Amino acid sequence: MKNISLFTFCLAASCTLLGMNTSSHAATMVDTEISFLVDISGSVNSTEYDLQIDGYINAFNTLDFSGANFAANFIVWSGSSEQQQSVGWTQINDNTSAQAFANAIQNALKPEITKRPFAGATAPGSAINFAVPLFGTETGGIDNGFTSQRQIIDISGDGRSNSGANTATARDNALAAGIDAINGLPILTDDPNLDDWYQNNIVAGTGSFLEVANDFNDFSAAIAKKISKEVGTPTTTPEPNALVALFGVVVFGTKSMLKKNDKNTLVVERRGECNL
Repeated sequence: MKNISLFTFCLAASCTLLGMNTSSHAATMVDTEISFLVDISGSVNSTEYDLQIDGYINAFNTLDFSGANFAANFIVWSGSSEQQQSVGWTQINDNTSAQAFANAIQNALKPEITKRPFAGATAPGSAINFAVPLFGTETGGIDNGFTSQRQIIDISGDGRSNSGANTATARDNALAAGIDAINGLPILTDDPNLDDWYQNNIVAGTGSFLEVANDFNDFSAAIAKKISKEVGTPTTTPEPNALVALFGVVVFGTKSMLKKNDKNTLVVERRGECNL
């Protein structure tokens, strides 16, 4: 009987250790976890709604995510109790996975496919409160399948809070829970000073920043630039012919400068830069 009891104890201990080992390796390590919080309140009309959703879709379809390694989810929000995680946590580590994320956004939110879920009041504080526990164990929530050294909330909208939780309090509570940064993208169509309100009530944390869209037509470029900063991707995917042409310009310029030893021989105008 003692031998049987000893065997049973060892078997149970082994199973426990195996279970612990499995759970400790279950989460996928990524550099960053980003939660995209998108305002679809009533002030966003149907055309603006499309421009906003298309902006995210275009960004994930066109930016170059080679070498990236982050996890993202996509939340739409409106009033105090109107939040929806439309796309769950997804690893993005190349262009294929980024485009799959874009397709998931399209399938979840484009009106020709799925009915718009909300169009009510504007409660960014409640949206932040909704997003925080979805980051998983880093913020005291249930495991979301990923772990990272940096957790970011990315929130965009066209208006100030008029409902729900106090925005500044939600911001402070998010940082206290473990969120590293909250970045904002105000759309100034109806409120030219909305960027100041976002800066004072939403943007906070290490390395946080504000990216402004003057209107919804400007949103696509603004969100692409913002995502580039957050995950370190170039703002465009260079075409092969463009790379060849650039290489030719550099070689030609170098040869010219060596031959004539004249610093004014070649003038190159830099029209943009990449965030690597």
